[in-house]
Amino acid sequence: MRALKIAATGMSAQQLRVETISNNLANMNTTAYNARRAEFADLHYQQVSRAGTVNASDGTVLPTGIQVGLGVRPAAISIHLQQGALNQTNNDLDIAIDGKGYLEVTLPSGQAAYTRDGSLKRNAEGLIVTSDGFSVSPEITIPDDARSISINPEGEVYGYFEQGGEAQLLGQLSLANFTNPKGLEAIGGNLFTETEASGGATVATAGEEGLGTIRQGYLETSSVDAVREITELIAAQRGYEMNSKVISAVDQMMSATTQVR
Repeated sequence: MRALKIAATGMSAQQLRVETISNNLANMNTTAYNARRAEFADLHYQQVSRAGTVNASDGTVLPTGIQVGLGVRPAAISIHLQQGALNQTNNDLDIAIDGKGYLEVTLPSGQAAYTRDGSLKRNAEGLIVTSDGFSVSPEITIPDDARSISINPEGEVYGYFEQGGEAQLLGQLSLANFTNPKGLEAIGGNLFTETEASGGATVATAGEEGLGTIRQGYLETSSVDAVREITELIAAQRGYEMNSKVISAVDQMMSATTQVR
């Protein structure tokens, strides 16, 4: 019976949906995390009787035909690009992007990666890096004798060295944007890399070319809506149970068939 395989694809689809929801809930406190959504499409159809063919008995044309669906398949896991709330931390090197854009970082391999996680740090050489130690591009070094730093909305980084002294410009942070940000490849650690689907990065100053501005002393929280995720989880669980009941019903039907004498 086709129903066995069809219900099995339904159970597999609901399992993927639950896995996606569980990842969202696990990252509900991850800085700048965006929720993902599992999307599905129906599988091929078996054409028992094609619509529009001629009925051999009287020559009339079949208005609908008979098409038997063969189940469901995963189509995509799409990221929901929604900015999270800005949480004030008052740390000099905590920044949040208010609007579109990503910070560019350099991986140890030399490859460029992108992130909205603005919980930046200063390493032993004074270089501004991410929590994993990857340097932010363009590189900015904070001297050892700097008493404090200030980052304006355009990303300019200023250092203060003496009490009441004038600020010195240390460098400027830039932001990158993509034609299709949903096409970026997540590699973990709040990092993304560009793909053919995302297009190349367009790097500009914060506040220009549709990019957001930088807020010093803030971090972007996760955009996961826990209530919505729980609702989705219940719906996925019910869907899984209904597909399993189909398999049980088909099993009973096949048992009845084998008992026919």
